[in-house]
Amino acid sequence: MSAQPVHEEGPRVPRTIGGISNALRGSRRAQFFAELLEAQQGPELDGVISAWWGRAMLDTDPDRDRIHAAAEAGTLPTTTMDEIARRRQECTA
Repeated sequence: MSAQPVHEEGPRVPRTIGGISNALRGSRRAQFFAELLEAQQGPELDGVISAWWGRAMLDTDPDRDRIHAAAEAGTLPTTTMDEIARRRQECTA
């Protein structure tokens, strides 16, 4: 049995323009910069950074390829909204 940290030291991808661009795969980096260059400072720019940070986190997920393959093969475990609601109810009880 090996010890695994419960929480990582920080996010895999720094929530910065450089961190996001370094993490994106292929042409997604160019798309990120195109949107970034068009965004106005303030909420619009914050929105671009938030959206692309999420995509960068997905691109760097160590299980990304396995999950993608399972989804395409139809073997990815799923759950219902009722099950999620039940689990949430148990956590708050």
